Amino acid sequence: MANRVDRLEELTLNLLGTLSRAGYEEMASFVEQREEIAQELTASFEQRLPNSEEEEKLRELLAYDNLISSRMRELAAEASQWLLQRNQSKRQRTAYEFSYAPDSMMLDRRK
Repeated sequence: MANRVDRLEELTLNLLGTLSRAGYEEMASFVEQREEIAQELTASFEQRLPNSEEEEKLRELLAYDNLISSRMRELAAEASQWLLQRNQSKRQRTAYEFSYAPDSMMLDRRK
């Protein structure tokens, strides 16, 4: 179990070292790897409870969750802003596009 806690600590500290530059892919990879380790830890806790050193390490690692969550929210806001700008550009572009064939003819009727 100590090996898993150490892996989780290494994974978390590696991410924290590059957190301000971490992109979506890095965050997604971190979450997937962390989930795997968490599932392994949960299974091992059913067999043997963690000792005090392991508990302390896990508490320290959980303290970093706010920083990591904050970065995830920043990335989500950036993605949302990008989508809004993209949709706005699309609307502006379609306003100037022709909605008819360029070689068609238009006929007016007199009443």
